[in-house]
Formats: sequence, C-alpha cells, structure tokens
Amino acid sequence: MSSTPAPHSERSADEVNEQIRDLWARTGGQLTAEDRAEYEVLVTEWAMAIGEGAVQRA
Repeated sequence: MSSTPAPHSERSADEVNEQIRDLWARTGGQLTAEDRAEYEVLVTEWAMAIGEGAVQRA
C-alpha cells in the first residue's frame, strides 16, 4: 500500500467539465494526439473532483 497521498483536484467538477466542453467545441470533436492527451488529463481531474464531492457530501 502506498503512503503517497492521493492527488486531488483544485477545481470543481463543473469547472473541469466546462473546460472539457470547450476542448470538444474548439476541436469540432476531432482530437489530435495533443488534444487527446489534454482530454485524458482533464477527465482524470474531473473524476477526482467528482469523487471528492461524493466524500464531502457524506
């Protein structure tokens, strides 16, 4: 088991989701390799933010 704390998102899930939507709109749904890398980072950040929100509501 790792003793490294799990990373967390500094932004809300809504903020990250808006950036994901902007990326898709900006690229017209056609992601380049660079865009796909950005998308993967954003989705990971979004998932962490969603998870943190669930913990805070509990």
